[in-house]
Amino acid sequence: MNRRARLAPRSSLRNFAAPLSLTFLLFAAAALAAPSPAKPNLVIIMVDDMGHAGVSCFGNPYFQTPHIDRLAAEGVRLTDFHSSGAVCSPTRAGLMTGRYQQRAGIEAVIHPVSTHAEHRKGLQKSEVTFAEQLKTVGYATGIIGKWHLGYPQNSEEYHPQNHGFDEFIGYHSGNIDFVSHVGDHRKHDWWHGRVNTPEEGYATDLINRYAVEFIDRHHDHPFCLYVPHLAIHNPVQVRGDPVQRTEQEQKRRMPANDQERIEKFRGMLLPVDEGVGMIREALEKHGIDRNTLVLFFADNGPTPEAPSGNPRWRGHKGSVYEGGHKVPFIAWWPGRIKPGSESAVPAITLDVMPTLLAAAGAKPTSTRPLDGVDLAPVLLSGKSLRDRPLFWANLNNDGVRSEAMREGPWKLVVQHPGAAQGTFENPKLELFQLAEDPSEKTNLAASQPERAAEMHRRVQAWHAETSASAPPQPSGWIPALPRVR
Repeated sequence: MNRRARLAPRSSLRNFAAPLSLTFLLFAAAALAAPSPAKPNLVIIMVDDMGHAGVSCFGNPYFQTPHIDRLAAEGVRLTDFHSSGAVCSPTRAGLMTGRYQQRAGIEAVIHPVSTHAEHRKGLQKSEVTFAEQLKTVGYATGIIGKWHLGYPQNSEEYHPQNHGFDEFIGYHSGNIDFVSHVGDHRKHDWWHGRVNTPEEGYATDLINRYAVEFIDRHHDHPFCLYVPHLAIHNPVQVRGDPVQRTEQEQKRRMPANDQERIEKFRGMLLPVDEGVGMIREALEKHGIDRNTLVLFFADNGPTPEAPSGNPRWRGHKGSVYEGGHKVPFIAWWPGRIKPGSESAVPAITLDVMPTLLAAAGAKPTSTRPLDGVDLAPVLLSGKSLRDRPLFWANLNNDGVRSEAMREGPWKLVVQHPGAAQGTFENPKLELFQLAEDPSEKTNLAASQPERAAEMHRRVQAWHAETSASAPPQPSGWIPALPRVR
């Protein structure tokens, strides 16, 4: 074969390869130029003091909540979901930071009375919130509703706009009169940003309206909207009811009988349900519903007077029994979550922050490791999570403590009858096997003393570890830590 013949095939290959290389380069350039999938919008809706059976898709026997039910029908329900606290402020501290609230030094309600031991506490600037982390990846952030993580008159640091929220409309206290907007600390407490703003309107209607306006203003770029409702927390007021609280006096009006209680409960919750529908309509109007993750849950169990609890669960708000922290949870993300799905995987409000950050492509700070986990495998794929213990610790307004730990089907409850305020004296152990005894009726501590003692040791160790690095707070009960045996 002559030299020309040997070269001909190589020349032909070069001529054939040239258009292939050009095609590949053009394809690669086009791929790089194509816009990446948009970051999802994030909406977190939290109802106050609503028990596990507060909405009809979780067993409300009294009335229907159609908009919330539709969210569940098109999304996923978590049937074993829990708040990290049994009262308002602790759960909110855990939700904001993705860490047990003991690490933030907030174990009790931030009390409205200025002389109370827990009044001057608040979320310190050293903590890192999901809003702060989402802002690092381009999110607009807003809170419409209840803050309850510190009174601004005690420290400017406690203001939500110092914790990553671009916008704030709502109140700082534990609750406000739905009509006069006077807080439980007997001061007017309705704010637009840093300005205390008199404004007429039923509180839930204002929260719904401003939530929709936030979406209308931010629909063209990623946003995180946190909507912590006032309802169904007291005072018990529905649309059209008179003022119960002013800065001068308070006239607490409680329902006279069970029928009136149910009607008041209906009148307070249905505006929340309407608000869920309004948020959904706003997302659909702007064509961003399929790029929005909506989470719906409650901050703790029900008060005894609110008929929203499931009688199957023992306890209520303020209790570390199941009824104090087992709450409904719904996640909705059209096209990403299988409609009508359900999971019994145990989860907790601490998991919300890592779930939001993972969805947004934001990384938690290395200085504040999260205690919660990303729920995406459960919500999007119906998978389970690694086994993990869950802990609760409550400190009531009288300085009385209680703790709990759950691991698998076992749950330990620790009460401290007769203990000095703020201390862990006189531990009384109760051990339950939840798979066989979900109502926590049969105490097995006497028949399983080794298991009870070991779980108690772990509760003590957990509390000591989570509290050890808490930032200094300006007040509080006696800061006694349990002795680990």
